[in-house]
Amino acid sequence: MKPKKHTIEVRDPLHIFVRLRRTEKPVFDSAPFQRLRHVHQLALSYLVYPGATHKRFEHSLGVMELATRIFNTVTDPDNLTDEVRDVLGADDFDREYWRRALRMAALCHDTGHLPFSHAAEEQLLPPGSDHETITERIIRSSEMAEIWSAMKLQAADIVKLAVEPADIQALTPMEAILNEIITGEVLGADRMDYLLRDSLHTGVAYGRFDHFRLIDTMRVVIAPSPSDGAEDEDAPGDPDPRLGLEEGGKESAEALLLARYFMFSQVYLHRIRRIYDIHLMDFLKEWLDGGRFAIELDKHLAMSDNEVNAAIAEAARDGAMNGHAHAKRIAQRQHFKVLYAPAKSDLERNSAAAKQVYEAAAEKYGPDAVRLDRYRKGSGSRDFPVLRRDGSTAWVSNLSDVIANVPEALSHYVFIDRGLEDRASRWLESVVHKLTEPREEDDDLEEDPK
Repeated sequence: MKPKKHTIEVRDPLHIFVRLRRTEKPVFDSAPFQRLRHVHQLALSYLVYPGATHKRFEHSLGVMELATRIFNTVTDPDNLTDEVRDVLGADDFDREYWRRALRMAALCHDTGHLPFSHAAEEQLLPPGSDHETITERIIRSSEMAEIWSAMKLQAADIVKLAVEPADIQALTPMEAILNEIITGEVLGADRMDYLLRDSLHTGVAYGRFDHFRLIDTMRVVIAPSPSDGAEDEDAPGDPDPRLGLEEGGKESAEALLLARYFMFSQVYLHRIRRIYDIHLMDFLKEWLDGGRFAIELDKHLAMSDNEVNAAIAEAARDGAMNGHAHAKRIAQRQHFKVLYAPAKSDLERNSAAAKQVYEAAAEKYGPDAVRLDRYRKGSGSRDFPVLRRDGSTAWVSNLSDVIANVPEALSHYVFIDRGLEDRASRWLESVVHKLTEPREEDDDLEEDPK
């Protein structure tokens, strides 16, 4: 009899091989994880970038691979200073247990995603719910409980690492580090993999950076005094361990943050990708029962991009179906066209210029013919501690002008039904200066996660 292999190898275009232990395969084979084969990583971006057909499935495998590499580096006893070892309680740390928990948390961290990932998540789930809410429920479900029990893992520990905590203080210092390995705003495996993977599949170079060097220099670092703006910076406090870098990895971190900025400004906020997201949201609001996705687990697991795409194709053909007009725009590539996109000088004069043009266009041509997209993707939390060559620590923003000055990625578009494009463009040309005069009003922009 041929002996069973203890390791299963999965081919991956980014990481070449992703390996799972046989004991981990039941998670890989589970219905919640296999569903991710049918959830696009970048929603309808493949209508703009034909290669962007990759799914949350392979992304999650990639996050597990990178998270494991980071874990192996930062928990290596040779990479822990005495102070960090004491604060983390490293001598009592069950390294093998938490390595397995981290891998499974990374594998399952996206199981709660709706069809087409982030597209309109906030508007399409009940208030107070998001994909992380569903992820936690999946991890704690009876189906997964049997798997965790066989692996001698606790579901509560996997949740701690897979989902951004509402209260980071509720975690032990080590648990907080492990959570940051997956979800960290700058150095998290999730961010690293989606930038590298999305760059590969869209065929652009913007998202590439030296993740090998970055991971090799990652360390748990005791944070220095608080960043600028903190109260009483000189006040003593308990040591605060964070995920950080040795100084030699600074340039790799700079490249990562610039890669994220360019991917947002050039890919994620591409005008046609954004209008297709809007058409998709409009369709789902009309097609879904009550205009929202169900969050019951059986219904969530039964709904993927396949079901939505089938509904779009049917509704595009059937004028009597809910969402027909929006489905037709998607299926036949009849998306709305850009009517107005303010120049930088326009935004400096009036950051609400696009909103004001939208309001006037909606009044003139009707709200069904016009759409507004105003989105801000801030540079996020840039700061992390750096272990300097002399043994001191510093915030990276005090060491790197590049990181301190990464700009925000912004999207300001007014879209118009393509049948009205020429007429509306002539109208706007004659009134745009008046419409974009500054007003006194609140001007909050939408900001969603990637």
